[in-house]
Amino acid sequence: TAATTLGQLLSLEDLDEHECYQAMDWLLMRQEAIQKKLAKKHLADGGPVLFDLSSSYFEGHTCPLAKYGYSRDKRGDLPQVNYGMYCNAQGVPIGVEVFPGNENDHDAFPKAVARVRNDFGRKNVIFVGDRGMISGKAIDDYLRGDEGTQWITALNSASIAKLQRQGDIQLSLFDQRNLASITHPDYPDERLILCYNPLLADERVRKREALLTATEKLLAKVKAKVDRRRKPVRGKSEIGVEVGKVVNRKKVAKHFHIEIDDDRFEYSRNQEKIDVEASLDGIYVIRSNVNANEMSDEQVVAHYKNLALVERAFRSLKSIDLRVRPINHRLEDRVRSHIFICMLAYYIEHQLREALAPLMFVDEEKSSAETRDSIVSPARRSASARRKDATRRNENGVRLSSFRDILESLSAVTRSTVIINGHPKGRFTVTSRPTSYQQEIIRHLGIARHL
Repeated sequence: TAATTLGQLLSLEDLDEHECYQAMDWLLMRQEAIQKKLAKKHLADGGPVLFDLSSSYFEGHTCPLAKYGYSRDKRGDLPQVNYGMYCNAQGVPIGVEVFPGNENDHDAFPKAVARVRNDFGRKNVIFVGDRGMISGKAIDDYLRGDEGTQWITALNSASIAKLQRQGDIQLSLFDQRNLASITHPDYPDERLILCYNPLLADERVRKREALLTATEKLLAKVKAKVDRRRKPVRGKSEIGVEVGKVVNRKKVAKHFHIEIDDDRFEYSRNQEKIDVEASLDGIYVIRSNVNANEMSDEQVVAHYKNLALVERAFRSLKSIDLRVRPINHRLEDRVRSHIFICMLAYYIEHQLREALAPLMFVDEEKSSAETRDSIVSPARRSASARRKDATRRNENGVRLSSFRDILESLSAVTRSTVIINGHPKGRFTVTSRPTSYQQEIIRHLGIARHL
């Protein structure tokens, strides 16, 4: 608060570090009550709850929550903490839960189910999570048979391949549109929504070819070591070690034939396996037990795709504004409080973005996405959004900016203390007069009376 008037407005100018820690402890004791109120306000009974897991790394090793695990920050060299975010269908954060850094999706999900049912008070709910979070085992163990509980998730690649081998997935299903719904005895009381995205298929082809080519270059270097005249690599074990170092670096070892002898190394693409994988390019399968009379196939897919809103929340938490990482606290409760504070900060940011949407390049006509050819296709920007892009102004002629630029503009509104020497009462404060653009921002935020 040194560079703002926040301390002065809240009478916190003399706040010390110990008092900050006390405030964190005070807030943590009220987390459950706060999250209950957020759930009551933003989470409709019988509506979807989006849940996903992320991680942030630690500096230090003394906190019991700090464990080595799968790092979503690409920092496997550091211990981390995992945390799950609960959001409603619009991406409004409702709550956050902290887990040890080595706890995976399968361990975190049952705790999330209990949190929604018991703490949020929602018995009728649709859990929405990715294929790693809501697996078939998780459905059978924690969701199936529980009255009022429904789910929307996706099948993993192995399950999709099994459906294809059984003849349940054929490209002819997508002749009329990029979406088809089927039932299957392996998924009782559920529907499987088959989706085909040609853009995703093209990207998968491009990416696989790039990975195969990169792996071939690595294997060519190994072959050169075996074939060279001077000090060639010899022996099956020695050659095998060299091959093992590189063959799966790009995660495509399954697509190669490898032959190793004492003095020979050959490799080639396994075209049969490549073709089998390619036949599923662009195809993904959503599974759900939500009754088709209550929710259409398109709506089910849309809810699953809304998981991107939770990912957006995680990106904001890790931005230079909210800075959830790195975590330097030693005590478990301080870590939990730190992450809860970051979630509350994102809640405020979410509300700010909604209020300031007319001043940004945001597409305010969200329903326009429903006018696209298929829910599987990328969303189209509405006519009003395209006008924003072209003119860089809104319908009232006000220039458009990014969220960060808007906050930067507001930072130019200052409050100064003026002291007149020689006058005992010659001390007063002056707030700068906002520019017309700043006034527009203030109007959308509804805070004019506070300035």
